[in-house]
Amino acid sequence: MKWKILRLSEVDSTNEYAKGLIPDAPEGTVVVAKRQTAGRGRKGRSWASPKGGLWMSVLLKPPKIDPRLVFVGALAVADTLGDFGIEAWIKWPNDVWVGNRKISGVLTEVKRGYVIMGIGLNVNNEIPEELEGSATSMRDILGRSVGIEEVLKRLLEHLGRWYKTFLENPYLVVEEIRKRTILIGKEVRVLRDDNDLVGRIINISDDGSLLLDVDGQTVKVVYGDVSVRINR
Repeated sequence: MKWKILRLSEVDSTNEYAKGLIPDAPEGTVVVAKRQTAGRGRKGRSWASPKGGLWMSVLLKPPKIDPRLVFVGALAVADTLGDFGIEAWIKWPNDVWVGNRKISGVLTEVKRGYVIMGIGLNVNNEIPEELEGSATSMRDILGRSVGIEEVLKRLLEHLGRWYKTFLENPYLVVEEIRKRTILIGKEVRVLRDDNDLVGRIINISDDGSLLLDVDGQTVKVVYGDVSVRINR
């Protein structure tokens, strides 16, 4: 993948900015901002995006829209962290955690055949006081600041590799997600818009959905937020 990087000092949301580039911008366009004033996570939640973090969005144009594409971003982030000696795991469907704290989130949106993949990674930024117990950064883990440009370079390398794998065989991406999660077999609560589900995670299906054992019945979960306390 050939990347075209657009660098901004400040923007409301890199995803929103990237949407405005469609359809003129080519696949592989990357929008990177030093700061977001209205960063978003899933379901419109706000995402703190001060200076020091890596806030970016990538324009992709796969042959067909596939929700498993979000896994590509999560795997790329996990591999990038591994390059810096940080062991991470992926919490279905779009979060990357270190231990029991979130360090990154991936948000994919669709517009006119394009997929806008937003990635937020806490690098050197301060973690808001109210999130100190549930979020972390590369700097906090390593005890030193990390070069943002080096993180971006490695992330794009891994993203290109996993995107290529996804286009060739998306099942390989799902298989890797299964290896990178520690949730299989765990008792969890899945938060959904209509109702919450409590059960044990059996597996992640080939189509990317979560298979949950709820009172002896296998329930397929296509969307939702998994809530679980991990001690490791």
